[in-house]
Amino acid sequence: MKNLLIFVFGIASTVTALNTNAQTYQWKDSSGHTVISDTPPPGSAKDGSRIIGGKVPTSNAPSSAKPAEAPKSMAEKELEFKKRQQELTEKSEKDAKEKALAAEKRDNCDRAQKQVTLLESGQRIATVDEKGERRVMEEAEKAKEMERARRAVSDSCK
Repeated sequence: MKNLLIFVFGIASTVTALNTNAQTYQWKDSSGHTVISDTPPPGSAKDGSRIIGGKVPTSNAPSSAKPAEAPKSMAEKELEFKKRQQELTEKSEKDAKEKALAAEKRDNCDRAQKQVTLLESGQRIATVDEKGERRVMEEAEKAKEMERARRAVSDSCK
């Protein structure tokens, strides 16, 4: 009985060894049927692939897949880092300038609105002339100044 088991085990291992070394091919014939065989496909076969261990190798896959990118060197990584840092610095400087301009525009708007309010109040307004003397603004002059202040409001308070 022991000899029979050894014999059966030997036969089974031989058959397994032969099957693992055998090559299997899969292709589509001219009529579109899938053919699996131990012989290579003929030259007219479509999509000829060699199957190893039940799986079709990916080497015959379409070439539309992107090739793997080569790893970047430290110099390239550092250059990209410096570029990102520069972009961040420029962006923060631009944002700071925009905030300063917006604050200045708000201040100009507030001043112009106060000037219009003052001119419309009907109070006497005094100015200093070229000689450094104080004089009261006349109505025509006041109207001209009010028009200028209203233009400043319309320009600054958008």
